[in-house]
Amino acid sequence: MRPLTDTDPEFAAFYENFAERETLSHSSLEPRDRHVYRLAATIAVGAVTEFHALLGAALDTGVAPIQAKELVYQAVAYVGFARVSDFLTATNEVLTARGVELPLAGQSSTTRETRLEVGTARQKEIVGNEAVDGMYANAPADALHFQEFLSGNCFGDYYTRTGFDVKKRELITFALLAALGGADDQVKGHVIANLNVGNTRGDLLDVLTVLVPSIGYPRTLNALAQVNTAAPAS
Repeated sequence: MRPLTDTDPEFAAFYENFAERETLSHSSLEPRDRHVYRLAATIAVGAVTEFHALLGAALDTGVAPIQAKELVYQAVAYVGFARVSDFLTATNEVLTARGVELPLAGQSSTTRETRLEVGTARQKEIVGNEAVDGMYANAPADALHFQEFLSGNCFGDYYTRTGFDVKKRELITFALLAALGGADDQVKGHVIANLNVGNTRGDLLDVLTVLVPSIGYPRTLNALAQVNTAAPAS
């Protein structure tokens, strides 16, 4: 396939200027972290070709193979395995081509027996005791299992894994939800969760700034509105 610099040179020039110069001048993220959040966004928007190319650059800037796998795994909780399966295949292809032996070391810290209890504790740490208790108290009996899914699967299976700390996982989640679109309530909830675990408005804006070229303005501005509501400028 011919590169865009050959087929669309004018577009390639102004896009690169915006994506790799202008936006980066407004973000303090290190290249490694920048690539992590962009990779998460490409999963949410379903851009396998871009993900494949970006993953190579991410590994070159110090993103570890385990971290590449972990952000792909975590995406399942937010965009579903139907979308993520192609990205997991792409990740395995890139890692194998680089001589990385698969499978990688396991990162789970829970078991089937402990995941709900430990996950609920992690959920409360991130979301807040009152919020989690309220979710359970307000759930109709025939829908209680959805709350248990959140606690045991989303938080027990994913947020308790090693590879990334909780602060980084929350920023990855913010990137996924912002890029996904149509999830304003969840974006707002995870803006608050980011603040709960020690991230700042500035951290969220840094992430959103580098996502603009990948996710476009409607999703960017919708996510920005949630940041401004839940973490207003001082």
